[in-house]
Amino acid sequence: MVTVAPFPQNPYYLADIRLVLLGSAGEGKRSVGNTILGREEFSSQKTALCVTKIGAVVGRQVTVINTPGWGREERLAQTPVSVQEQLLQCVFPPGVHALLLVIRADKKFTEAHRAALQDHVEFLGENVWNHTMALFTCGDWLGEIPVEQFIYSEGAPLQWVVDKCSYRYYRIDNTDRADVTQVSKLLECIEFMVAMNKGRCFEIDNQRHKAEVIKGSYQEKAMQQMRKRKQQNMGTWDDPMLNRCKSARISLTMKEEDKEAK
Repeated sequence: MVTVAPFPQNPYYLADIRLVLLGSAGEGKRSVGNTILGREEFSSQKTALCVTKIGAVVGRQVTVINTPGWGREERLAQTPVSVQEQLLQCVFPPGVHALLLVIRADKKFTEAHRAALQDHVEFLGENVWNHTMALFTCGDWLGEIPVEQFIYSEGAPLQWVVDKCSYRYYRIDNTDRADVTQVSKLLECIEFMVAMNKGRCFEIDNQRHKAEVIKGSYQEKAMQQMRKRKQQNMGTWDDPMLNRCKSARISLTMKEEDKEAK
């Protein structure tokens, strides 16, 4: 058990905070986890499993759950069922206080990225957005640019995400872990969000989990069968245009051979 000290000056203070890091692969979730905990807890090695680390952070016991990422522009149906199951398991009872949606600020946020993100977040449940905050990494890349200006400049896809999060967003600089203030302010933002949710955590029950896994397994099998049929059809597919190209190529080869013979 981690020993923590009380924070009486903060009316929304929580002695125990549980967080989930969500996002596509390569957004910097592991670095965020290390910045929050103030040390190297999450390794750079990729994993297909949820990884949980606990530490004492500015007077609180903080539990950080890092989830496996999905393809940046891949829809939920393209994500392996094993990854979907891990996403569901991270919000089992007793649940989590906040889901941090990790987004890189130095990469263009496209409509395809938005659609993929929506698929995976809403897969967790209808009211998931009430407990979600957008967390922009590469804060050093933004420099002096205000986050609001950055969100506006990215256009409708990113603005949609921020709106779904009820304009809860935060920027973090993973290159400056000595700056405890940025982590302290992040936790205070999370505590305020929890207060707005009347102290309720976000969680799903095991029955919902079983139903989603069965549904996901069915979808994955359907996708595999579709890919298999496509591969089989490629060998027998009769394309008139392709056949004409082949005929023209054969005719040209025969003419060249006749010239050489003469």
